[in-house]
Amino acid sequence: MLPYSTQLIDEDDIAAVVEVLKSSHLTQGAKVEAFEEAIAEYVGARFCVAFNSATSALLGAYAAIGLKENDEIITTPISFVATSNMAIALGAKPVFCDVKMDGNIDESLIEALITPQTRALVPVDFAGKPVAIEAIKKVAKKHNLFVIEDSSHALGSGIGNQKIGSFADMTIFSFHAIKPITTGEGGAVVTNDEEFAKKLKLFRSHGIIKKQLWNSDMVSLGHNFRLTEFAAALGLSQLHKLDRFLQTRNEIARYYDECFAGHKLITTIAIDSDEQSARHLYPLLLSPALHCSKEDIFSELQIRGLGVQVHYKPIYQNSFYKERFGEQRLPNTEHFYKSELSIPCHQKMTLEDARMVADTVLDVMEAYSHRGCSF
Repeated sequence: MLPYSTQLIDEDDIAAVVEVLKSSHLTQGAKVEAFEEAIAEYVGARFCVAFNSATSALLGAYAAIGLKENDEIITTPISFVATSNMAIALGAKPVFCDVKMDGNIDESLIEALITPQTRALVPVDFAGKPVAIEAIKKVAKKHNLFVIEDSSHALGSGIGNQKIGSFADMTIFSFHAIKPITTGEGGAVVTNDEEFAKKLKLFRSHGIIKKQLWNSDMVSLGHNFRLTEFAAALGLSQLHKLDRFLQTRNEIARYYDECFAGHKLITTIAIDSDEQSARHLYPLLLSPALHCSKEDIFSELQIRGLGVQVHYKPIYQNSFYKERFGEQRLPNTEHFYKSELSIPCHQKMTLEDARMVADTVLDVMEAYSHRGCSF
């Protein structure tokens, strides 16, 4: 089965991890600091604070702005549940804004959702395509709100000459195994705000500051969300190869763009000329004529060896959200969910793999093209 995304680990990565395993420090050492400095430099931010997951990084970012009970964030329902779950964990409410047909939050709809309880705007760079961050920042500035960008899909993405990670008040990255670079599990928050960086470091390590000798002081509530030294060593080794990984992902994506251009039943998501995408995912959007057959198409592609996936079931459709917030429906979100199908696109693939994927997709789509939907 060719997965929709996967890690690429080489001998350099293994050697980097083994070196740490043979050392005296498996946690709280120099590798984490080196990884943080390298990420900050890569994205053009002043500070980076590594966490053991992007989920804990999100929680840390929300805590850093003082998000609390009865506060609200405005975010997208087309994301992994952690984006909104971590706000709920602090007692806040996620308010879902509809999306555009590229999967990103519709910035034109955000302002109408702002209330006196709104504290932050939390866009997600879906599949690696940058959100309209300047328009979002403009709304945030007008209403004195924070912008926390969930860029779990988007390490290496950018707009013009500026990389994602240097626009928002805080930006979250994920280093999960299926992301362009991995630490196994892991995440980070980057920011240009020194106070946020200090709060984040306290939050990830029990709220404790060390003083002299054995003396320390717990000054705030925190957790153990630290990244290990060997995870950081893996991340640092992977980061050196990120641009090469992204080049491969984009070569495959461009090939797909050509193969599927003008197809009557599937469309793709365009990356604007001034944008760079990490291409964490390659989403196909199925015509409404195929919506009724989507489960069959999904199964047939898997039978033929393609590890396809759907990103994402709208967060508000989950049982927990229905029970807590009631039924919700956003028209573009619903349509996007019915349409979206992610096909393999990652740095472990060759163009020959991509040809096989494209040929298989086109063959399966043709087989189902006559079925249609009756509404």
